[in-house]
This record gives sequence, C-alpha cells and structure tokens, in this order.
Amino acid sequence: MRGDAGFPVRLRFTKRGKVRFISHRDVARAFERAFRVEQLPLVFTQGFAPRPKVSFGLALSVGHESDAEYLDVQLAEEVSLDALAGAVSGALPDGIDVTGAAALADRAPALQESVTGLAYRVTVTGPDDARVEPDDLRVAVGDALARPALPVTRTRKGHQATEDLRSIVRTMAVTDADDLGPVLDLELSTQPRSARPAEVLSAVGGDLVDRRVLRTKQWIERGGARLEPLEADARSRVPKGARVMREEGTHVRQHPDGGPPGLRGRPRELGAGRRRREPDRVDEANIR
Repeated sequence: MRGDAGFPVRLRFTKRGKVRFISHRDVARAFERAFRVEQLPLVFTQGFAPRPKVSFGLALSVGHESDAEYLDVQLAEEVSLDALAGAVSGALPDGIDVTGAAALADRAPALQESVTGLAYRVTVTGPDDARVEPDDLRVAVGDALARPALPVTRTRKGHQATEDLRSIVRTMAVTDADDLGPVLDLELSTQPRSARPAEVLSAVGGDLVDRRVLRTKQWIERGGARLEPLEADARSRVPKGARVMREEGTHVRQHPDGGPPGLRGRPRELGAGRRRREPDRVDEANIR
C-alpha cells in the first residue's frame, strides 16, 4: 500500500460454499466487521466519513468460489502475524477463512496493479445442466487454441463491442471430471484486460456453461519470476515484541525482553467463545 506510514499487511482468504453468492462489497463489509471484532489497530482515511484503509485484489464474480483471494490492510502498529489468520477467520462468515498473512514492504504496489495471472477450475455443462462429454470438450478446446483469434461480444457502458480473448488465454485443458461434467483448467492473463471463464467458454463455441467455477491461484510476475502474492513485496517477519492480538478485550504490548505482559484480566485463546457469523440467507435456486 503506497505512501502510508504504519504496518501494511496482506491477507489471503477463501470464499467457499453458500457465501459465494454474496457480493464483493459484502465481503469487504464482513472483513471490516471482523477487524473491529478483533480490535485491530486500523489506519483510517481522512475526511468526513473515515474508513479503514483496506484494498482488495481483483473482484470475484458472484457465484464463483476461490481458494486464493487477497486484500491489503493498513495497521497503525505491528502485530504478530502468527495468530492473525485464525483470529480474523473466527469473526468472519462460514466459508470465508484467512489462510495466510504477510507483512508488506513500504510502498508496495496495489494488488489490482500487480496481479498478472489467474487460474481457474471450471466444471463445464450444456444448457440446463446437459451433460458434455470430456472428449467433445477436448476437441472444442483444441480447435479454439489453434485459432488466431477468439472473438467475444462484450457490453460496456451500454454499448456492444467485439474483443479478441486469444492473448488473454494462456492455457486451457480438460484435466478431470466431476458429477456434473468435465473440468477445465484455465489460466488467464489480467493485463491489459481480464476475462471471465464464461466469456472464454463463449469464445470456444457451442452452448457451454461454466456450471462451477473455482479460482485456484493468483500470480504476480516480475522479471520472469512467478510469485504468489503473499511472497511478492513481503518484508521480513515481525520481530518479537510485536503487539499481541487480543487479550480479554484489551490491547496489550509484549514486554521487549520477553517477560510477561501487563494484563488487565485473564488471557484467553484467540477466537474462543465466538461463533462464526452465518452469511445472509440466499435463494440458490434463483442464482446460477
């Protein structure tokens, strides 16, 4: 996160199950609530309506699942990263779990500018869940990759335009099958623009439907190296003496020489006694 004093942290998180039907904005609200519950030392924006300084990576389409979502949050002081993931996960809805945390170097580029590659696993069906044979899909994918162009029609600001996705599609292969149909492993570029799996299937041809979509990876590529976003722009681990996450509702600072911290109350295990918040109820029958 650029130009901010403090302690920037990058989190990796999942979005699985029913929570896949909530919007990107709802995910942001869930994290802001979790940060308040865990009493993180957030840095806020200036102005009439201050907001926590939190920035997310590339938005995930509603209805898609992911094992590799990321956000950056600006903290006012250092915290211990070892307990951060579990503590924040305990205050999030079921299906959203923080799976990694890394301290960022000063002035690290924003995620949306840095991420250059995405990977998906897509279960492919026909209309109304009609079965698609894996061999038929392999032939269609091979034909598509052999073409010089993969045109698709997009609507932007009320106007339709035809764009070529061929330079965006890096790899595409049928690698597996599940109960609904063949599974397509898809790797896409994000620059100069990105594409959704449904758009790629439309360009492949036929009446192909992205029945299940799981985002499995995001990459930051620099100088020929492919980096997981937690590794890119990371700084060294937080030294001993960093702020302890939460102790019986009060913030404490670890004694610099490793001695006991001064507590006002009995320490408890992070997240103990809290129930995971259920996501808002969604009518899955009306969402595809």
